[in-house]
Parts: sequence; structure tokens; C-alpha cells
Amino acid sequence: MNPKNPLESIYFISIPDNFISSQTQLKIDPKIKLPVQKKVDEAPGEFNPKEITTEQILAGILTVLAYDKKNENLDYYREIVKQVKPNIKKELCEAAILKTKNEDFELAEEIFLALLGLDSEDPALILNMALFLDQRADSYRNAGLNDDADAYDADAQSYYTKAMSVEPPLADVYFNVGFFYMKQHKYREAKDAFETYIALTCDVNDEDLGENGVYKKERAQEIINFINEQNVDDEYFRAAYDLISHGQEEKGLEQIRLFIANNPKVWNAWFLLGWGLRRLERFSDAKQAFLECLKVGGDKNPDTYNELSLCYIQEKNFDEAQKCLLKALGMEPENTKVISNLGYLALAQGDVQGARNYFQTVLEYNPKDTIAAAELLKLEKDS
Repeated sequence: MNPKNPLESIYFISIPDNFISSQTQLKIDPKIKLPVQKKVDEAPGEFNPKEITTEQILAGILTVLAYDKKNENLDYYREIVKQVKPNIKKELCEAAILKTKNEDFELAEEIFLALLGLDSEDPALILNMALFLDQRADSYRNAGLNDDADAYDADAQSYYTKAMSVEPPLADVYFNVGFFYMKQHKYREAKDAFETYIALTCDVNDEDLGENGVYKKERAQEIINFINEQNVDDEYFRAAYDLISHGQEEKGLEQIRLFIANNPKVWNAWFLLGWGLRRLERFSDAKQAFLECLKVGGDKNPDTYNELSLCYIQEKNFDEAQKCLLKALGMEPENTKVISNLGYLALAQGDVQGARNYFQTVLEYNPKDTIAAAELLKLEKDS
């Protein structure tokens, strides 16, 4: 989050009633001061009311809509924006989505907050805000900023929950909520979300759904089938994941072994067993679990190879570790966790320059990666 108060970047001034109305039919109320965004290069004391532009006023209003929810003139400000820029929601939403894709998160958040200030009940805006927060959480978790990631996931869930309360229900909300729960291994909630998506689209023919809609429907059914076949919405599986991810590995291992006893062909279960054992530094046992995971379907998941490589590194079986990491990298060439582990493998083999190259590559993909940055700093101090 930006620690500065964005409201400090605006002035409130009285505007002549013909300033904006010359361009629209809007009636300006001279009794209500309008917010004006300061110019970027404007030094203290240089403000000149005669040089104010309409863009500065609109920018000032959007800042107020985003950050001053208790302002008594919000409805008036909204009306000004809508009349001066009728298509502003579409324009700003496209800009925010682009900023999100480019991981310019601070600016994207400002735009989304302004949009919600403009129309807080628009279902599409609420969903887009949830998707933005969801992606931001993923980016921070990939960079090793887990506390920040958890905070943004919590914010994302609050917006998803609000989006699901919209009437009539918006099908796309449930499709995206399903994936949000999948990444948290909340398979029962994910299944419910995907089933709701299919129910909301079942009466829509393929022509009206369009190619993307048909794909979503098929993908939703595919995931439902996976959850049913793998039985990962089982209470034992869910309890195991929650316990292991919260540092109660021994209790989690008890739960996942109970699950495996009845579901020996579920690769996710063997992966979870290996993950818990690896966290307890029982690397030999973890290796066997990951090898079993590969046999029953986990060979299509790069994380399986990545985790297995860590076990091989601990056993100083560097050739097998490298094979695993290169296999994972072949599946996801920009996976920074895998590239980081190639760096750790290089260090274990005494190849300092190779390790440095891998960690630098991680930062090229994700400049916010704290783990790679810390390792590079350590290498610089040791050199």
C-alpha cells in the first residue's frame, strides 16, 4: 500500500460556473468547492487558479471518490464525472486491467478504488476488483511476501463474497471464485462455485455463450469431475492441508494417511504427504512420497518435480535434482520457484556464479522476489 495520503495531492477551490458548463449541459454549483489535482511538477506556492484544466478537476474528483468516502458532496462529484466523461467507467476499467497485467499494482488499485467510488454497486467492477486483489496476492506470494499475499487474498475474498450476493447472480463471478478456492485447496467450496456456474449457464445455448463461454463451461465441468474422481473435497484431505499449511505437520500427516488408505491413487494426497514430510525435514520419506505421486498422476505437475528436487539436494544427489528441476522448468519456463531452486542447487555444487545468474534471472521475472534478492545480497557480502 502507498503510505502517503493521496488526498494531500489535491486542492479544494471554487470554480467559475462557466468553467465546465461550456463543454456540457452541467450546472455548476459555485457554493461547492471542487477538488483539483496538483500538477506533478508544481512546487509549493506556484498554484495558479487561471491555469486549471478540466483534466485536473476530473483527476481531483476521482481521488476524492477513491479515498474520501465520507465526503458530503460525493453524489455531486459523481454527476460531474458522468456528464463530462460518459464513457469513463469503460476507459478506466480497461486502464486498470492493463496496469494489473503489467503488475503496476499501486496505480491499478487507485483506479479501481476510484471506479468503485464512482459506482460501488456495479457487479462487473466488484468482480474486477476481486480479480485484481487475487492476482496481486499471487504475485506477492511468488515473491516470498506471504503476509502481504494473505492480506490481499482476504481482501479478494471479501469482494468475491460481495459479488456473489448480487441479484440477479452473475455467472462469471462463480467461475472465478471457483479458481480462487482451488488455489487455497478448498475443493468443496470450489466445487460448489463451479456447479453454480454451470447451473447459471445451463439454459444458455452455445451460440449465445460464445467460444469463451463454452470453454468456461467445459472447464468448470472438468474440474468438478476431477474433484469427484480424486475425492479431494473429503474432510480428511481438507483437514490435512489446513494443518500442514498452518505448521501442524504431524497432525496433518495423520489425516492425509487416513485419506490415502481409502484413496491410494490420488496424486494430490501423495504430494501433500511429501510436502508435510519435507517440511519436517524427513527428506528420505518425502522423496518416496513424491516418487509415488509421480506414478499416480503427479508427473504433470511441475511442483512435484520441484519438491522432489529439494529431497535430492539434501541427499546430495545433484544429478537427479537437476533432472527434476529441468523437467519442471520445461513445463513452466518462467516459474521463479524452480529457477530459485536451480540457484540453490548451483550453490550446493559450489557454482557461485551459476547461482548468481539464476537468482538474477528470478529478479528479472519478478523484481519483488525477496528470496532471490536476499540470496544475491548474501553472495555479494561473501565475495
